[in-house]
Amino acid sequence: MKYIVMMFGDGGEMAATADPAWVRDMMTFMGDFNTELARTGELVEARGLAFPSTAKIVSYEDGQVAVTDGPYAETKESLAGFWILEVPGEERAVELAGRVAFWARKVELREVPDGPPDHAEN
Repeated sequence: MKYIVMMFGDGGEMAATADPAWVRDMMTFMGDFNTELARTGELVEARGLAFPSTAKIVSYEDGQVAVTDGPYAETKESLAGFWILEVPGEERAVELAGRVAFWARKVELREVPDGPPDHAEN
């Protein structure tokens, strides 16, 4: 089963306000975590995203494409990075997400189905 682990935050703000030793330890964890997941074959993809201040919102209104500065959510935190995992099931996905949550305090975990959602579940 595939899952996405989404980590939220603002890397620029974190770098400016967090203890440098904590940032170093978190970055070490991320590198080690990615290496471990690659070694076990559970890592499909992992990416960090550019700072939210670089985001653009592209919308379609009144027959026109409009571009505005982002991020989309009106919040201080936005999607900072993600992992796509291929694991045996939800229990393992939760275990791995919990390791990231130690550093991020909260992550979103969501299954990535192989096809479109089953409408019978709605």
